[in-house]
Amino acid sequence: MVSNTIYSEMEPLHPVPAGHRLKAIVSGSVGNLVEWYDWYAYAAFSLYFAPVFFPGKDATANLLNTAGIFAVGFLMRPIGGWLFGSLADRKGRKWAMTLSVLLMSFGSLVIAVTPSYASIGIAAPVLLLSARLLQGLSVGGEYGTAATYLSEMAVKGKRGFYSSFQYVTLIGGQLIAVGIQLILQNVLTASQMQGWGWRIPFLVGAILSLIAFYLRRNMDETEAFQKSKSTANDKKGSLKELLHHPRAVATVVGLTLGGTIAFYTYTTYMQKFLVNTVHLTKGQSTLLTFISLFIYAAVQPLFGLLSDRVGRRPLLISFGILGTLCTVPILTTLSHTTGLFPVFLLMMAALLIVSGYTSINAIVKAELFPASIRALGVGFPYSVTVALFGGTAEYFALWFKNGGNEAGYYWYTSACIFISLLVYVFMKDTKKNSLIEKGA
Repeated sequence: MVSNTIYSEMEPLHPVPAGHRLKAIVSGSVGNLVEWYDWYAYAAFSLYFAPVFFPGKDATANLLNTAGIFAVGFLMRPIGGWLFGSLADRKGRKWAMTLSVLLMSFGSLVIAVTPSYASIGIAAPVLLLSARLLQGLSVGGEYGTAATYLSEMAVKGKRGFYSSFQYVTLIGGQLIAVGIQLILQNVLTASQMQGWGWRIPFLVGAILSLIAFYLRRNMDETEAFQKSKSTANDKKGSLKELLHHPRAVATVVGLTLGGTIAFYTYTTYMQKFLVNTVHLTKGQSTLLTFISLFIYAAVQPLFGLLSDRVGRRPLLISFGILGTLCTVPILTTLSHTTGLFPVFLLMMAALLIVSGYTSINAIVKAELFPASIRALGVGFPYSVTVALFGGTAEYFALWFKNGGNEAGYYWYTSACIFISLLVYVFMKDTKKNSLIEKGA
């Protein structure tokens, strides 16, 4: 007790002024946007660079190879969630977020300058894989630290609203990747896009990450971490400490399962689904994806604001019920639809359903853990679940399609959402039992 008192007097708590708080949320969000732009640029441009790294005539087989590397990148996310989550709980949220964005910049630069298979042979896909592993490590750490930072920086009563900007910027990163793709498709020829045009977005990503690095270096640390730092705890930010919260860890896994598969199905995989199954052109697919993602990002704060009024659980249950009942009908109808406007309406219906999860899942997870283990508690179990289910969503979708049973993937997605629905029904509403509000 004496040592804690002395420590507190030596390093007094410094409340973050309102102006600094808003600036910190903006800086954290911008960094998050850049990280996810770098991550999603791979998925958006894989249609073009797949033949560059994996020569072959079968387009689906080439996409399977790039989707495989996309999935392998997810395997690094649990390591990133553990490493950066632990660093965030021990050394600070700001410190971990700054390091993760620097690592992402390097990964994007490697992809931008890696020669083709025709030039250096097997070394080309090996370098692509290595860069993707670095990006997986970085983005694995980004989610938990950013979710924790934004949740702790937000003011009481508006945490759902402010933390929803994590997915605004997450989706925004994907939106920018698709937007750049849309521009390049209209400026460059198809051969130029496949030859060298696809390298441009990765070079842009490397530069933007350095800008985000600068912004994050000047952010304020959260009051919750300052308070936690003054408490002597050798197990802070450790997996051993995390094991003392088994119910919270299981809740994170359960509520993430269906949400991550639905999210990656209707965002990352949807662009390829529109080309390979709906038989739209690449340009039409990109345009519809851009418009739908823009609206999807814009509604996230509205759902977050609603959760501040009615609680988190009603939104999660709504997603669980609608996702379970509507996934198969939406994807089945979409696969047989040819008109652009009906396709757009079906895409938006799916994305609005998923918003019940994406808008608030970050704050829900953050409210489950005390500050001493919050970043690791949010990031590690989430990353493990996303690696197993979200990261493999596109690969499984293509695998089902390649096997002539594409509808099997629809049922698989619906079943996973149903499992999460059971978690939503039996869990407590974290808004009413928030450990952030209790100062834990």
